Amino acid sequence: MYAGRGYDEIAVGDNFATSMTLTETHIVLGAGLFGDFNPLHTDQAFAERSRFKGRIAHGYLTSSYMASALGLVFHGTAVAYLEHHCRFLLPVRAGDTLAVNWTITAMESKPRQDGGIVTLSGTCTNQDAQEVAQASAKMLVRNNRSAATPEA
Repeated sequence: MYAGRGYDEIAVGDNFATSMTLTETHIVLGAGLFGDFNPLHTDQAFAERSRFKGRIAHGYLTSSYMASALGLVFHGTAVAYLEHHCRFLLPVRAGDTLAVNWTITAMESKPRQDGGIVTLSGTCTNQDAQEVAQASAKMLVRNNRSAATPEA
C-alpha cells in the first residue's frame, strides 16, 4: 500500500504544492453537491450585473481544493483533519488555474498517537499570480512506519 508522508518524515518549513484548472464542470457539480444555487454561481445574466461582472466559483470549491492537496500529501498517514480556516481574497472563475502551496508552520508530537499534530499555512493563487485565498489547517498524522498497519 502506498503511504504519503508521515509525521516522522516532515519538518517545520516543508512545502507542498499542486495546481489545476478549475472548469465549468467543477462549478456545476459544486452547486449540486453543496445545494448552493446562488445566482452568482449559476446565473450568468444575474452575475454580469453584480460587482463580480460574471459568474464566480463557490468559495467551498477553492477551500476544498486547498484541503484536498493535504489529503494527497498525507495519504494513508492522516488520522484526522482537525481544523481548516479559509479566507477568500478574490473571486475564482471557470478557466482559472489555481496553484496551492502549503507550508508546515508547527509540529506537536503526540507519542500516544504514534505521530503528532501538523499545523500548516496555505495560499492559493490564480494564473496571474494573484492570491485568491489563504488558509490554515491542522492535521493529526501518524509516523509512516505505523501507516502500513491501518487501525481496525
